[in-house]
Amino acid sequence: MTDPAPLVSVPSARVTLSTSSVYPESTEVGFEIAGRLGYDGVEVMVGTDATSADIDAVVGLQEQYEVPVLSVHAPCLLITQRVWGTDHWVKLEKSAEMARACGAGLVVVHPPFRWQREYARAFEEGVARLEESTGVVFAVENMYPWRTGRREFQAYAPGWDPVVLGYENVTLDVSHCATSGTDPLEMAADLGRRLAHVHLGDGTGSARDEHLVPGRGHQPVGELLGRLAEQGYAGDVAVEVTTRKAADRAQREADLAEALAFTRLHLASAVVSTDP
Repeated sequence: MTDPAPLVSVPSARVTLSTSSVYPESTEVGFEIAGRLGYDGVEVMVGTDATSADIDAVVGLQEQYEVPVLSVHAPCLLITQRVWGTDHWVKLEKSAEMARACGAGLVVVHPPFRWQREYARAFEEGVARLEESTGVVFAVENMYPWRTGRREFQAYAPGWDPVVLGYENVTLDVSHCATSGTDPLEMAADLGRRLAHVHLGDGTGSARDEHLVPGRGHQPVGELLGRLAEQGYAGDVAVEVTTRKAADRAQREADLAEALAFTRLHLASAVVSTDP
């Protein structure tokens, strides 16, 4: 007779879909696919899609598809430098406004680029001040050095590694760990209670930020999810992958269904019996 399978403990963490994962399709498609596949909600990537930057429109999509917005990604990318104007603090305030309007409690933000000197100098204190004034968590994301051939450029200030900085809340992005050559298991352990949010993807260690479907790269994604489950992690896990090369909608949905299945499968831990 074989031993019975161990009991499994699943943490309260929700698995959400970043709307960036359906690019080049629209923010609305992100809501539609998330609802159909069974994600717990979405993370809205505020970007060049006008709908993503329209708070009323996003609230409307949440109601139309009955898919909650659980986090908002502030417009921090090079291609979103003019979304919501050019004042960086206004962008973060608007992100908090969208989060509150949707009932979400967390905003993901990148550290400033080095050439944004004034913004960078006040960034740590400013983020803490926004958290206090808005009641919204601002989880600063780990980034990576930019590499071209043998050259490496430190593009972010006060730095790309949040472990060594004073942020109260951090987003751990697994694909960014691959690009920076950082062990996500070690980063999660070093962050401890400061780990507030996870961007789940994969990577091979390329200088290019890959955001592969979990399990298709070289990162210990399954082990990371298992450890989070063991620790009773209660933050959200947002699937943030690229499907730009998908041949059609069917392939895009298949990739996102695979990512969801992988995450739910590994975000669990065996319950160790205390019976003698």
